[in-house]
Amino acid sequence: VFAQTVANLATRAHNTEALHQAGVIPMLRSLMSDPVPSIQHQAVLTLGRLAENSDRLAEAVVKEDILPQLVKPLTSQNRLYKRAAAFLLRVVAKHSPELSEAVVACGGVDALVLCLEEFDPGVKEAAAWALGSIARHNASLSQSVVEAGAAPLLNICLLEPEMALKRITASTLSDICKHTPELAQTVVDSGAITHLAKMILSQDAKLKRQVFSALSQISKHSASMAQLVIEAEVFPAALISLKDPDEYVRKNAATLTREVARHSPELSQLIVSYGGLSKVVDFLGESHGQTRLPGIMTLGFIAAHSESLAMAVIQCKGVPQLALCLSEESEQHMKAATVWSVGQIGQHTTEHAKAVATANLLPKLLELYMDAGSSEDLKAKSEKTLKKILLKCTYIPALEPLLYEAPSNILEHVVCQFSKVLPHDSKARRLFVTSGGLKKIQEIDAEPGSTLKEYIDTIKRCFPEEIVRYYSPGYSEVLMQQLESYQTDVKHVEDEIF
Repeated sequence: VFAQTVANLATRAHNTEALHQAGVIPMLRSLMSDPVPSIQHQAVLTLGRLAENSDRLAEAVVKEDILPQLVKPLTSQNRLYKRAAAFLLRVVAKHSPELSEAVVACGGVDALVLCLEEFDPGVKEAAAWALGSIARHNASLSQSVVEAGAAPLLNICLLEPEMALKRITASTLSDICKHTPELAQTVVDSGAITHLAKMILSQDAKLKRQVFSALSQISKHSASMAQLVIEAEVFPAALISLKDPDEYVRKNAATLTREVARHSPELSQLIVSYGGLSKVVDFLGESHGQTRLPGIMTLGFIAAHSESLAMAVIQCKGVPQLALCLSEESEQHMKAATVWSVGQIGQHTTEHAKAVATANLLPKLLELYMDAGSSEDLKAKSEKTLKKILLKCTYIPALEPLLYEAPSNILEHVVCQFSKVLPHDSKARRLFVTSGGLKKIQEIDAEPGSTLKEYIDTIKRCFPEEIVRYYSPGYSEVLMQQLESYQTDVKHVEDEIF
């Protein structure tokens, strides 16, 4: 009754500190040795509830030397005790790498791996969950899980009929794979990809979330691993999931697409051949916030590989969609990712740059670069993207507005493009004069001998001297002085006549 009462109190977080100060942890530790199994089980479960919401109480459980006492008799205990013990190990381990190290040091990982061999699915689920809580912190802890032989047993758990066990197992595999290629290779060698791939057609949204997450963590490490995921026929089913009703399924499916596409032109081309670009663009149009991020980056990675792939992104209306994302999203890192993707599209040729320019993105990039509220990362990406696109852009109507707003380090690139285009395009020269561009160019204060000055002189040589003089700064004042002088001469002539 005492253990049950404390357990009930521990379910409310505001009670935990008072219980700790009352000294319940040493009391519960003594009850773990009680000859009555139900009391042992209840004591362990209560300790788990105390440690679940407080890292301070989790540390107290470790300091009281409870974990060795918990793990030592685990193999001989009943299934209820094993589930409670796995729960306690999980909630202790989840708080920090240091507490997870304490679980490893007491032999907790080996005991949890043995629990994966139990017949009871609840014990397996609790053990798999605890192993995931240990593995997620860092590569060293994940390695300890793998070295204990967890990967093959987790793979077997994927074949169990219980949906909850499948979900937790897929999540744990994801936590193991995410750290290093070597850890991911261990999971791959156990045959997990095949079993995970079969589950993407499941009707259970929570399972699909974890499956896509695990496949993403495998794919991200190398092109060869991404190729194995492709060969398991994950696509085009993963692309269909970009329209799944569940937001997290959509996001994780987009993440998998991104991790596959980033490695090589060949893998990106496979995504394109499955109709992936139009589906990703549609996904961006139907999503908002963080969910959009992997889709935004997918377009960037695909476009980065080659001119043809970047043009495929343009043809699928990817640029207007990215422009919409840039205007709708407020988070700095979201804007930075979008700017980066725009740069990957526009960097290749004049046609690619024109596609970006006609979407009116150049002024937006300049605005983000000059905005004092932009993060340093966003400013850096905006500047780099703007310069890359300007190096290729020959679309005069998009370049001219930048003459009036751009700082000197950007202005030099803008003027450079004019100096390349105007000598060979008579229509552009006429437009440049009538729009006020020639006048603005001559108003720029460039140091003699500088690169910017050379570009300006090149532009001026494209026009007749009279035109250049007419649009030069101060020319109107000169005309007015000549007019006044002319009027004086006329009066003098009149005086002589009369």
